[in-house]
Amino acid sequence: MKRARFIARGRALEGTLQGGVLVDHAGEAHDPESVTWRLPVTPGKVLGLALNYADHAAELELNKPEEPALFWKPNTSLLPHKGTVIYPQGAQYMHYEVELALIIGRTARRVKERDAYDIVGGYTIANDLVVRDYVTNTFRPPIRGKGWDTFGPLGPFYVTADEVANPDDLGLRAFVNGEKRQEGNTRDMIFKIPEIIAFVSRFMTLEAGDVILTGTPKGISHVRVGDTMRLEIDGLGALENDVALETEDAEPVRGQEARVKL
Repeated sequence: MKRARFIARGRALEGTLQGGVLVDHAGEAHDPESVTWRLPVTPGKVLGLALNYADHAAELELNKPEEPALFWKPNTSLLPHKGTVIYPQGAQYMHYEVELALIIGRTARRVKERDAYDIVGGYTIANDLVVRDYVTNTFRPPIRGKGWDTFGPLGPFYVTADEVANPDDLGLRAFVNGEKRQEGNTRDMIFKIPEIIAFVSRFMTLEAGDVILTGTPKGISHVRVGDTMRLEIDGLGALENDVALETEDAEPVRGQEARVKL
């Protein structure tokens, strides 16, 4: 099912998408266009994979990694569906990255590839935003380039694993102001979901709610102040966020849902 977390009529609610409307646990229906969206999950850890599609590595003129290339995505970067992405002052080249995000369903360590899907609770869409100015081989992992506040939109739904028949064959697309800029398929990932989970869990305990971003295909391009990004993955919905310029008096972020009033 497609689970959602949102605010309506001053209340923080959880529910599911049914027939195009959000139905909360009390059975009350809400128009998706009239609610304030929250993150689909409150993550513990957020990990990303760099260069997990060969065509994306090629467009950056980089070699394919020999093992999963991991980086941290700060929790302060997370942003719900319809939240505003902040374009850093002085940035020359900021771009989107549409990615399938795994949501871990239960705590596990040293997971074998054959058992990896057993610990996946579900999936959502991620936009792994980057200021390319600050990403070089010298300074990888790319924390400064990818770690800005609002640079990790997630959502809109937590789609449970039973609803995704084949996560290794999902189409991904990114649009900017209605123009298709990026398209790919998860079947082209260098490291598949079982390999990723087995690799990470060899040295790190994965816990329920942890999120892993699985990489992006070819097709990055500049987004600018005033643009609207729409990211789609087959069966998972569409994640939309506008872009606004950073201001000098920006408030510090104090948690994953600091940008919405509960």
